[in-house]
Amino acid sequence: MSRFNNLIILTFLFILPVNLLSANEKTVFIDVEYIIQNSNIGKKSLNKIKVLNDKNIGLLEKKNKSLNELEISIRNKKNIISVDEFNNEVIGFQKKVKDFTSEKDQTVKAFNKFRKQELENILKLFRPVITSYMNENSINILLDSKNIFMGNSDVDVTADVLKKINIEVK
Repeated sequence: MSRFNNLIILTFLFILPVNLLSANEKTVFIDVEYIIQNSNIGKKSLNKIKVLNDKNIGLLEKKNKSLNELEISIRNKKNIISVDEFNNEVIGFQKKVKDFTSEKDQTVKAFNKFRKQELENILKLFRPVITSYMNENSINILLDSKNIFMGNSDVDVTADVLKKINIEVK
């Protein structure tokens, strides 16, 4: 029993100072997604991502439409051409569908890589500005608002950081 009491006392001795220290830290939060969507550089990058996505979707839809037309054409020929010819066309069509699926997967993979790289580049540009803001305002901890259930709006510095980013990052 005395070991248990000693363990409880030691636990309180270690936890209490940590809680007192953390009470002196200034903690704020920002909405990173909002900053990306509303900063000048973020808007440019998001626009590049959207343009590439729209281009990819257009190309894929065009190829998909072409494949659908080819499929209908092959179905219409079913009773007109010989069985061997029909089977050859079906095999050719299946190869084109497989190639299309492979191309679509590669396009999606390349797009996701591009999008990830663009967002990483944006955050790299933001990092020094945010660090500078934290140092100027004696902020110890900065949290992303998407990970916060509830918080006082007084500690939301999104607008201030956005202004600073728009001024400093070109």
